Amino acid sequence: MLSNTFSEPTKSRVQNQMQPPFKASDHANDRRAHVLLAASGSVATIKIPNILGALAHHENLSIILLLTKSASAFLRGQSHEQPELPLSSPNLFATFHDEDEWNIPWVRGNPILHIELRRWADIMVIAPLSANTLAKITGGFSDNILTSVVRAWDTTGLVEAKSVNERKRKRIVVAPAMNTAMWRHPVTRKQIRILEDEWGLGKSEEGWFEVLGPKEKELACGDVGDGAMKEWTDIVTTIEERLGL
Repeated sequence: MLSNTFSEPTKSRVQNQMQPPFKASDHANDRRAHVLLAASGSVATIKIPNILGALAHHENLSIILLLTKSASAFLRGQSHEQPELPLSSPNLFATFHDEDEWNIPWVRGNPILHIELRRWADIMVIAPLSANTLAKITGGFSDNILTSVVRAWDTTGLVEAKSVNERKRKRIVVAPAMNTAMWRHPVTRKQIRILEDEWGLGKSEEGWFEVLGPKEKELACGDVGDGAMKEWTDIVTTIEERLGL
């Protein structure tokens, strides 16, 4: 006998198949700021509900949540700070998983989800950014919905602009989170330099990345040191300031 109980992200995939494909143009005139909030595989994913809760009172804000498969593993109702998916909030419009990208066989003319999400977003916030996803982004990989959006980002603001004068370069804000040894690894330093020095907003007028550096504390693994994600309250403040909320 078939069960009517679906697991995540199976439930999300079945629900999304029952809805029209997501198109950014359907929301172009909703008079809301659009935040694409993404989480990759780090314990700090458990702070996503806090971030959503703190932003819930902004009626002029719309949020789409992206969760990698690893990030979803931290939100399965294990504890009070790890509620079960799907999450809810007054201004949380949708949650997408990797499986939602190609859940319906694509034909020419149909929207492509990671492109539509890039078009929809006014800002992308990856909190937490794991060591693995950091490596993928700086290496140009696009093997899941999160990294596909980042790889397809309009880094010059010219792809969607009708003219040079109308271009709008949108930023990606990342909050790294990883074990202290991983954060201090030489490879990590090189990758962060790419985000800050080559792609960073503070180093060039052509930049589009903003890195919210980690803090020092006792980590979930028991190590003490830097590498913990920046305070979620600071991430919320950054979102509000960047969007003028």
